[in-house]
Parts: sequence; C-alpha cells; structure tokens
Amino acid sequence: MTRLILATRNAGKITELRAILADAGLPHDLVGADAYPEVPDVKETGVTFAENALLKAHALARATGLPAVADDSGLCVDVLGGAPGIFSARWSGTHGDDRANLELLLAQLADIDDTHRAAQFACAAALALPDGTERVVEGRMPGILRHEPIGTNGFGYDPILQPDGYEVTCAQLSPEEKNAISHRGKAFRALVPVVRELLG
Repeated sequence: MTRLILATRNAGKITELRAILADAGLPHDLVGADAYPEVPDVKETGVTFAENALLKAHALARATGLPAVADDSGLCVDVLGGAPGIFSARWSGTHGDDRANLELLLAQLADIDDTHRAAQFACAAALALPDGTERVVEGRMPGILRHEPIGTNGFGYDPILQPDGYEVTCAQLSPEEKNAISHRGKAFRALVPVVRELLG
C-alpha cells in the first residue's frame, strides 16, 4: 500500500479525500501533514491556485520522499475580474479573518445588482511525486452572491455563495450535501484517475 500525504492539517479535508479514494477502490494510506511535523509549512507565493497547490505538493514530496497531494482554492467574483481569487483568505489584509473578508467583499459589491453577482468557488488539486512528476486538476462550484450572509455551516465565503440550482447558500447545506457539489470535492474526485495512473 502506497502512503500518500495530503498537504493540510485540516482533518476534514483528509477524511474527505480518504473517502473519495476508498469509494474508487484505491486503498492508499492517506495521512495529513501532521504525520510529518518536522516539515515546515510552505509559503503560497504562486499567482494561481495551480501554482500554489504545486508548490505545496512538491515541497512535501521532496521533504518526505513520498507522493504528495495539495490543494488551493478561493472565491472568484466575475465583476471583480476573478478576485479575491488567491487572496481569498486574506482579502481584508489579515490572513484567515473570515468575518472581515466577508464584510469587505459585501461592502465592495453593495451597489451591484443580482444580474452581475455571479461568482464561483475554484480549487486546484495537485499530485507531485518525489521524482518531480506532477499533475494538476481543477474543480469549480458556480453560483451567485447573496447580499447578506445566511447559514451557519461551512466557513469563509460559504454564507454568501448560493450554488447554481439551489435556493440556499453553501452555509445552509449539510457537509455531505456541500461535499457532493463542492469545488474541492470535484477536484479531489478528478484526482482519482491521476492517482490510479501514477500510483496504481
């Protein structure tokens, strides 16, 4: 059984990818970055989701000698030319301040009516091998931005993105409902044939 590392300390992401691999009949031993605490976190200096995912995957693969998966994601708003994009987690200037990021974005879009509030969550997932081999796949969840946050599930911009085909925001969906349609879920599922090709 090949050990595969996911470049995250988020237990939810690890559980999600484990389940996707298991459903596909891939019995890989998936662990998170916590299994290698001596490996430092990687600065996300890329200018695209794919570049950041590859940076993290390659760093982990080099440091451990094992195949590594990493993802990077964010919210892309059409009327803002795709922003916040890679800056989603620090849009307000402070990394990880979900409330400040959300409030700033809503303020910037205050005068924009519903016909121009299209947006999507985007995710790039990368697999890197110690020999430098790499693959990147992407997943997207398009929708429209609500004017006020609604719902208590999820995190980040979930309370304002209403996915296409739904009358509720991502933060009103159960974790199972969200995973079934999410950008990350789509990207992780798109990784399955890549893992099968490169790792068997």
